[in-house]
Amino acid sequence: MNGVLAVRIQRVIAVCAGVALMAILSFGQAAAGKKALTFHGKVEAVDQNANSLKVNGEKVEGWMDAMTMDYKVDNPAILKKVKPGDMIMATVYKGDVTLHNVMVMPPEKSRKQK
Repeated sequence: MNGVLAVRIQRVIAVCAGVALMAILSFGQAAAGKKALTFHGKVEAVDQNANSLKVNGEKVEGWMDAMTMDYKVDNPAILKKVKPGDMIMATVYKGDVTLHNVMVMPPEKSRKQK
């Protein structure tokens, strides 16, 4: 009887692992299929603990109006390079408020904040 129970538990674990793997793969494909948009904004604050930036962002047509809000970043290492007052450029995707590939723009190449 104990052997039968052990086999059932192994099957349940295998099924759960398979479902989790399928969910992870589906999520990755959904993000990859979204259109990349360019985001510009001025950093208001850096929050290392939350892996986020508070940015006064310009309007991104088809994604979001101009507003100041907190954005997660895809690469926490950028938080050591960015400081309040910096102008940044990043990639964003519809339905996702994470900033990807954040770059600090040199002052002479920064876009003017509207």
